[in-house]
Amino acid sequence: MSKYKAVIFDMDGTLLNSIEDITDSVNYIMDQYGFKKWTVDEIKYKVGSGAAKLIERAIPEGRDNPQFQQILQDYEAYYLEHCNIKTGPYNNILQMLKELNSKGYKMAIVSNKSMDAVVELKDKYFGEYVSVAVGVTDKLKRKPAPDECFEAMKLLGVTKDECIYVGDSEVDYQTAVNTGIPCISCMWGFRTREDLIAAGAKDNIYVDDPLEIPETLQ
Repeated sequence: MSKYKAVIFDMDGTLLNSIEDITDSVNYIMDQYGFKKWTVDEIKYKVGSGAAKLIERAIPEGRDNPQFQQILQDYEAYYLEHCNIKTGPYNNILQMLKELNSKGYKMAIVSNKSMDAVVELKDKYFGEYVSVAVGVTDKLKRKPAPDECFEAMKLLGVTKDECIYVGDSEVDYQTAVNTGIPCISCMWGFRTREDLIAAGAKDNIYVDDPLEIPETLQ
């Protein structure tokens, strides 16, 4: 019998392989402003902390660029319209969610995307199994702050002791630490085991396939 009643998932790099749509959207905006374009592998290391940090890392001068706010606004608008072109669940994700759902686990998604994008993607791909989606709002600090996880717990009606977190990046590891819950790190996402261990996540549970998650929770 599992001591956990709820699983909180990161979205990008954990449930959804969204990196190509993110990369294409960034490069569309880079083109508009005459900036250098980026490869998928380069963008993998720029994501995880929200759109503002992504754009800061992608443009010359970062936040000191006088056009930063306009570029960010343009990116967010473009990505919202183009977030579903090449994006889809990783292999075995839906099967894993179905199994967790059948065992009675409550599930939530927390993401550093805007709330609108998180809800749209949750409803499109995971609405049958995942009841709660929490994204960035003016009232919630983005991950690795624990705010989004605490909001998800409130909406799920569970306590911290009943939750476990699943993510793929050092931001997810730190989010779990800051929330005070255990972390499962998935190896199909945007970071390697070496990246995560270097970031301090040596005590995480590591899984190589989504179907390992249900048995891990036992």
